[in-house]
Amino acid sequence: MTSLRPYLLRAVIDWIVDNGRTPHMVIDCAVPGVEVPAEHARDGTLTLNISANAVRNFSVGDKSVSMDCRFRGRASRVGAPVGAVVAVYAKETGKGITFGVERGEPDSDQTPTKPAQRPKLTLVK
Repeated sequence: MTSLRPYLLRAVIDWIVDNGRTPHMVIDCAVPGVEVPAEHARDGTLTLNISANAVRNFSVGDKSVSMDCRFRGRASRVGAPVGAVVAVYAKETGKGITFGVERGEPDSDQTPTKPAQRPKLTLVK
């Protein structure tokens, strides 16, 4: 199956915007494939205002997020695998969603599964 993360990201961002709040995204800069201006990162993460007023060409795809931003007046392209997004939240309330960091894409064909167990019925009197 495909990753659930991009679907959750899009849904939470829509929810934040629909409620008139400002969406912010936190990206882990240590994840391979992250392209951000490193000088603006703090403690290995970069927090971005991703509202329509702050970024251009914002996209959450199935594999990556990307946008055009300005940092201290200087235009910059930001891109990251969706696994590098560790949180999306509303600036005003702090409500949103957090994720663990995905350091690599698991191969869905090799993901171990639990053996099927037979359902157990219990008689309730």
